[in-house]
Amino acid sequence: MDNIVVIGIGLIGGSMVKDLKKVHPETKIIGVDKNPEHINQALVSGLIDKKGTLESVKDADLVILSIPVDASVALLPEVLDLVSDHTLVIDVGSTKLDFCNKVEHHVNRRNYLACHPIAGTEFSGPQAAINGLFKDKTNIICEVEKTAFKLQERGLRVFSDLGMRIRYMNPESHDKHIAYVSHLSHISSFMLGKTVIDKERNERDIFDMAGSGFASTVRLAKSSPNMWTPIFKQNKTNVIETLDEYINNLNQFKILLEKDDFEAIFNEMKNTNRIKDILKGIA
Repeated sequence: MDNIVVIGIGLIGGSMVKDLKKVHPETKIIGVDKNPEHINQALVSGLIDKKGTLESVKDADLVILSIPVDASVALLPEVLDLVSDHTLVIDVGSTKLDFCNKVEHHVNRRNYLACHPIAGTEFSGPQAAINGLFKDKTNIICEVEKTAFKLQERGLRVFSDLGMRIRYMNPESHDKHIAYVSHLSHISSFMLGKTVIDKERNERDIFDMAGSGFASTVRLAKSSPNMWTPIFKQNKTNVIETLDEYINNLNQFKILLEKDDFEAIFNEMKNTNRIKDILKGIA
């Protein structure tokens, strides 16, 4: 690949081009970002080779769309309006149905590969970009059959260069499943953090007692609200369904406590312990 245009130079897009540059050092990385500070940071650190504009996608071999999902869905048709026949456009959004529906009838739909690399940290911005973020992580690809075959192949080579595993899924199933394993996790983390912060206002020493368990559980609460609010908005129906089930489980646990039914509590936790085997090998 001669040119890669990354739109949105943050954790995901930045980490992608960081690894791809190692594999393909001759590739020119062009950065597009509405935040001038992000552009400057990316240039100084060598994350990108030059600043670009939306027009830069015309000459790109690969376009990585890595901005919040609401902005990304809105911009995707404009990007497809500009690309040449040989350009592959991918997004990295945590929702997929709105993306696929938005460009379903676009004349250049064949240039777009809908995907979701499931990787990340709680940090954001160009300085959060790291090597190896995607190694051995899963990438969900949706509606692969709607992408031109030669561009499918290019996408698979890119994901192989990043060290990713590939799974194929329809966008409806993706959004439903990801609501459980990702979106609900973030809501739980944000709300646990809120609960403790609200309590800390009256009990100043509460964080002195916080151990590693609390820190790991609220880690996701450090994530960017600018990124996650649009995700919850786009996947609202599925997120509400998962929240209903989660709240029901919390209420049932509370009822068991009120009834002093600690045998049932023990059995609930013991049955849930099998998640250790299900998640074995996942960092």
